[in-house]
Amino acid sequence: MNESLGSFLAMGGYGLYVWGSLGMCAVTMGLEVFLLRSRRHALDQQALQSSGPSAADQQPTGSNA
Repeated sequence: MNESLGSFLAMGGYGLYVWGSLGMCAVTMGLEVFLLRSRRHALDQQALQSSGPSAADQQPTGSNA
């Protein structure tokens, strides 16, 4: 079992390349998910700020009405 696992991880001498590539792919995909969520959160915050009451919607105050 130990020898077969070691030979599987070594990948015939290309293990460093194979597992390094897999690791970089996983990191890149994780970073992409993080950045997408961050952008989504920023857009949600921007939408909430811009959806507040506008000046045209507010009732005039004072005796000039």
